[in-house]
Amino acid sequence: MLEWSASDLSRAIHARKVAPSEVMAVWLAQVQAANGAVNAIVSQRDPDDLLVEARGLDDRVPSGWLHGIPFAVKDLVATAGLRTTWGSPIWKDHVPARDDLVAARLRAAGAVIAAKTNVPEWGQGSHSFNPVFGVTRNPYDLSRSAGGSSGGAAAALAARMAWVADGSDMMGSLRNPAAFCNVYGFRPTWGLVPHDAEGETYLSTLSTEGPMARTVEDLARLLAVLAGENPEVPFPRALPDLLTGLEGGMRGCRIGWLGDWGGAYPMEPGILDLCESALRRMEDMGAIVEPLAPPFPTEKLWQSWVTLRAMLNAGGKRALAEDPAKRALTKPETIWEIEQGLGLTAQAVYEASAIRSRWHAHAARMFQRFDAVVLPSAQVWPFPADWRWPQEIAGRRMDTYHRWMEVVVPASLIGLPALSVPLGFGARGLPMGMQIIGRSGADARVLAIGQAWHRATEWPQRRPPSLASAPASR
Repeated sequence: MLEWSASDLSRAIHARKVAPSEVMAVWLAQVQAANGAVNAIVSQRDPDDLLVEARGLDDRVPSGWLHGIPFAVKDLVATAGLRTTWGSPIWKDHVPARDDLVAARLRAAGAVIAAKTNVPEWGQGSHSFNPVFGVTRNPYDLSRSAGGSSGGAAAALAARMAWVADGSDMMGSLRNPAAFCNVYGFRPTWGLVPHDAEGETYLSTLSTEGPMARTVEDLARLLAVLAGENPEVPFPRALPDLLTGLEGGMRGCRIGWLGDWGGAYPMEPGILDLCESALRRMEDMGAIVEPLAPPFPTEKLWQSWVTLRAMLNAGGKRALAEDPAKRALTKPETIWEIEQGLGLTAQAVYEASAIRSRWHAHAARMFQRFDAVVLPSAQVWPFPADWRWPQEIAGRRMDTYHRWMEVVVPASLIGLPALSVPLGFGARGLPMGMQIIGRSGADARVLAIGQAWHRATEWPQRRPPSLASAPASR
């Protein structure tokens, strides 16, 4: 059962071939067996309470696609009655009174909210460690990072402690951990999954929630749960049909290969080689792959990105820096972000937005020629878990705590749909992934390309070494 996709598990539950109480017992046993080493699941509810809730669902008419499936929600999402910390010691004992929108939609679809998945403090930095729960480790090599900020979600999927998971992505937090953990992570077109109606909602157009899974069908089904208009926030987007064209295949697909953006993005050895091997396989599947020259100056993209990100962090988290007690309990990277934002001028923010606007227009013209463009999902292989972040890549020093993952910025800055697909493993046995990026609104097309890749490769079926001796079942 642990090896089934979430879709297959759902079909079995709906056909009453498997009872939710059986599923819960399997999940609890797997968390007990695997989580001590990986530390992906946090704030787990009492097992007896979970079994009682699951038994109550055994004979109930299914309420939705996720009926009876245990679900661990990312710890950046408030969950009613279940501790939510944002990885911060300030909130280490916080139990929300109500759900955020993501958790509410998961419950409405029938999920049993059983636990949370670990994150970096405040979700900042693509390495999931915090002073409340510690570090999440990569199931494929426990000495290595699982990435972040959805590192707990990615590691739980890889270690078979989740059938499907939610994540979020401002910079690359759905794609980087998916690449590190040999699973899929999909950043949807910005606005497809709406924000909660809290704080500032007109300028905050960089981050989004999205799905993670071991199959693309599961991604599409979970995205259909998470997406849909929230009338209380601006810029609504209609929910596209994500499943009808999922089996569209790769033949005739036009793909632009951006590589390392003309050398602008330093890469550790082997990453580009693995991507190019995957692209040759895509050509064998009928895709048309064309190398692309750098389409836009990366220094301009980075200037726009760090400015707008700092502005939003300063606006939303200013109290963490100004309150001495909170400041003492806040990671230095977050304080740095806030202070950068507080020093910005209105003109700097305007210029950053103008760069963003020009890149959006240029990308739209690029997608008149291509169905998708491709970049590596990360610039480094999963790095040692005791690092805060990689400070050098291929001899080039990183000047900020997040510069090492700059390759995700082109899609994030203008809200493009971007799917990280697993590519297999490097010489040291570590996983890596590749971003398939589409035009704004082309989520269904990007997922269809990903589905063709999954059908041909099924990389997530290769289980971590700690699970390799366990019997597989389909």
